[in-house]
Amino acid sequence: MKTFWIPLSLFLALVSLFVGQIELDVANLLDRSSMDYRIVVELRLPRAVGAFLVGGILALSGMLFQGIFRNALASPYTLGVASGASFGVAVAIVWGYATLSYLFGFLGAISTLLIHLIFSMRVRYYDKDSMLLIGIAMSFFYSAGLMVVLYLSNLQQNYEIVRFTMGSLDIAKRDVWALAISALVILVLVKRYQKDIQLMLVSYDYALLKGVNSAKSSYIILIIVSIIMGVVVSIVGPIGFVGLIIPHIIQRIYKQSIDKLTLPIFYYGGLFLVVCDTLSRTLHGGANIPIGVVTSIIGVPIFVYLIIKR
Repeated sequence: MKTFWIPLSLFLALVSLFVGQIELDVANLLDRSSMDYRIVVELRLPRAVGAFLVGGILALSGMLFQGIFRNALASPYTLGVASGASFGVAVAIVWGYATLSYLFGFLGAISTLLIHLIFSMRVRYYDKDSMLLIGIAMSFFYSAGLMVVLYLSNLQQNYEIVRFTMGSLDIAKRDVWALAISALVILVLVKRYQKDIQLMLVSYDYALLKGVNSAKSSYIILIIVSIIMGVVVSIVGPIGFVGLIIPHIIQRIYKQSIDKLTLPIFYYGGLFLVVCDTLSRTLHGGANIPIGVVTSIIGVPIFVYLIIKR
């Protein structure tokens, strides 16, 4: 990675800690009993670390999905995981189990994975194109369910559901640990299967000639990444475009093999989301713009540019 990005990253990390609705006095940060210290350590630091981890996870997941499906439009949410998680959280809120929204969201995400597994066992020709189509269908199905839940909810519940579906980086310390474990798992996963993915990018037949069981490797990767997405989305909600555009950008800049791209993609994915989070807290005075809105506003023109310059 370019060395000049390191000081820039540190600068952006510091900026993200001092940006918010409450102005901080730097002198008070040395006093552990001060409110400023607590705001930084208990609120803003977990948020910044969480944003970096989420961005890295989404970017690497996007790289894996694009490689496996050999489809430039594939993203971490291709299989319908985000829609399933959003539906699960919405149900938890309306039923009065908001404190268990993480669990409901995770179960909603996993339900989409189970549906894919059932189809893979029952349908004879359930190839990757079929998986993509079923993923789209599941997204529409759970989105329809979400609309029904929104219609049946009261005003407060409606607000909480909509806020979740727009993405939120209000991350607690306990969430950072879950995200850190998820990040470690996906990094190990890429390390383990990077050769298989590289060969599958050439062609599945070529991978088979090289002794790679493409079907087995693909299913293992998709299952593990989908579980990780269930964890991530249940915590922060669906955050779009990170997993779609970052892999494309980094692959164009570095033009190297998967093993050389893993850390840059994770790093720049995290950096991108930290920048977006900082913007979300500064563009509209003291109010926070939902992170999913910011990533979409920035991501759409970048994505269009990448398509034009192909």
